[in-house]
Amino acid sequence: MKNRYFKNVVSLQFELNRCVGCKRCVEVCPHQVFAMADGRCQIKDRDACMECGACVMNCPTEALSVKQGVGCAAAILKSMITGEEASCDCGGDDSPQSCC
Repeated sequence: MKNRYFKNVVSLQFELNRCVGCKRCVEVCPHQVFAMADGRCQIKDRDACMECGACVMNCPTEALSVKQGVGCAAAILKSMITGEEASCDCGGDDSPQSCC
């Protein structure tokens, strides 16, 4: 069974224009968040990211960023208190890129 976390709360960001297709992110990601397409990385399963930072530490062009170990704590705690599904509203809108 694949590890699942909360939907749309991960702080992982990717800048396609910086990717040179080295495949390091695909090789080091413990949860297979990345795949290669057309010679470049793509995020295939954002919600599987555990924000370990392995991809960021191994990307030679700094195309990836993540708030290591954050897990969008504000959204997670809020969901535990309210009983609602966690959503990333801590950045001002509902996009995962603005989280935390």
